[in-house]
Amino acid sequence: MTFPIRIMRAAAILLAIAATAAAAAAPSAQQLLAQSDAVRNPDKPFGLTTTLLEFRNGQQTDAEVLKIYSKADPATSQFRTLVQFVAPARDANKLMLKNGNDLWFYDPSSQASVRISPQQRLLGQAANGDVVTVNWANDYDASLAGEENVADGEHQTRHCYRLHLTARAPDVTYHAIDLWIASDTKQPVKARFFAASGSVLKIAYYRHYQDQLGAARPTETVIIDGLDPGWVTVMRYSDYAWRDIPDAWLQRAYLSRFKAD
Repeated sequence: MTFPIRIMRAAAILLAIAATAAAAAAPSAQQLLAQSDAVRNPDKPFGLTTTLLEFRNGQQTDAEVLKIYSKADPATSQFRTLVQFVAPARDANKLMLKNGNDLWFYDPSSQASVRISPQQRLLGQAANGDVVTVNWANDYDASLAGEENVADGEHQTRHCYRLHLTARAPDVTYHAIDLWIASDTKQPVKARFFAASGSVLKIAYYRHYQDQLGAARPTETVIIDGLDPGWVTVMRYSDYAWRDIPDAWLQRAYLSRFKAD
């Protein structure tokens, strides 16, 4: 009887070692979140054009074109972002600046800069905080809620990790987020955004991945209202380019003097 017991004990030890090794090899929820951030955001200062298109029941009702200049703060790894409004003409040359968790809006007609909320709606379902560059791993605590197959923005089934993100501070754009990340590529596939009340504000799909600035990145985000599925906002990203972004551009005091090159 002693011999089988020894074998059973040895097998149990081997299983425990294997389980420990597998757990150590598997990325943590926070690591998965950081990997998905790296897919969305280039690792050097960059610029792009963001086009916002609002649809109601399939009909376009509004549009906005923005130029984005983003640069990571070496002290925090969080991006600082300057947003220049391009179109429509009524908004041309207005600016929005994100520095830390402070968000400022500048109107050249009044030459005044005022603090604004990232939760404030910019156009359709796109909030101010949706158009600036953000590393979610800096602003949210992630936990692994499971693994499941979901339909992506191209109507393809993807096996995903589902993360639940909880805001670390009240001044970020969303109180909580459910984020689906493809298990093979770590690409963000889908997100569900929550208000502090727990209600679903909107659902987003990240799609049309293309090679941009050294990695496959989503070139379109489709945002659907949490209550009205006929209210949709599409964010399209184009003109990706590495940029030399002066630190002066990312200071509130410089907004009145900003001139894009």
